[in-house]
Amino acid sequence: MGFLGFFEEFFSESVYPHRWPVGIVLAILIAAGIYLAWRLGWHRALLDHKRLTAVIAAPALVVMSLGGYYTLSPLWQRSTLCEDNPLTLTVDESQFEGDDCDQPAGVAIVESTSTPATPPRPTSADATGTPVIATPTGDDAAFEPRVVSEGTWQGADEFHFAEGKALLLETEPGKFVVRVEEFSVRNGPDLFVYLSPDAGGFADGALNLGTLKATDGAFNYAVPEGAEISQFKSVVVWCKQFAVLFGTAPLN
Repeated sequence: MGFLGFFEEFFSESVYPHRWPVGIVLAILIAAGIYLAWRLGWHRALLDHKRLTAVIAAPALVVMSLGGYYTLSPLWQRSTLCEDNPLTLTVDESQFEGDDCDQPAGVAIVESTSTPATPPRPTSADATGTPVIATPTGDDAAFEPRVVSEGTWQGADEFHFAEGKALLLETEPGKFVVRVEEFSVRNGPDLFVYLSPDAGGFADGALNLGTLKATDGAFNYAVPEGAEISQFKSVVVWCKQFAVLFGTAPLN
């Protein structure tokens, strides 16, 4: 973890829980500093050397503004994304109107009016002439998409909140998708979604599924083919830039 990561962790774990008293103390110190500088006449020195003051202050303000925007702007920037559940047979588009993504968790069962994907089973007649439906066995049995495991999102701390559900779906034999639903997380720079071998959060061997698509909503991540699904115990939101955990969903 670099200096920025240490600073971010210190702020979220030590400063943010006590933000009100810390803010009051800082405001008093800043006001006292301005008053002291004025009484000592420091402002006159700045006015007497306007060109030097401008040469030093202008680049400093640019750097501070850009750095502050990069690190702080995600705190108030939000985004919502609603993607179809891969296990849904047909999608009623009206359930995705608006920004709340109010849709059922897990397998969404919607009546389908389309032609069945698999043909009717062949039938034969017994001695009495009653039709008998052949029961598929072995390779003839149709694969049923399923929820392999699921979990509830938990924030890393009071500042880094996360809520909603995480689902590990098998959509085809050997093909998996991670889906988040009713999801909301603290925004931040350089956020990625991982499958982690540690139920408690990010760990060595975590599998990168891609950048965080949105701070709110319901959306999917395809798991790369060949991944050993059984070794993963959680889904996490991880800040690569600062090496800081934002949220974890242990898979059960």
